[in-house]
Amino acid sequence: MERSVIIGSAVGLHARPASIFVQAVVTTGAAVTLTTTDGKTVNAASILSVLSLGLPFGSEVILSSPDEAAVESLAALLETDLDKS
Repeated sequence: MERSVIIGSAVGLHARPASIFVQAVVTTGAAVTLTTTDGKTVNAASILSVLSLGLPFGSEVILSSPDEAAVESLAALLETDLDKS
């Protein structure tokens, strides 16, 4: 399953928000990827890979996984401001 998501963290998907997201990905146990609008795809369970995307607030990514429940929960997480938690 794929879902388009807009990054909701005010600082983008950097440092703390990326760490929170990657921990959630690992917890699902599912294979999950993030793909940027320019086509770069990374393993969402890798903090270094996620950080390498340099995703600012408001950027769009495609979240993909064979696990539909994982996509839905992770999409909801990405759409929130993770730096506020």
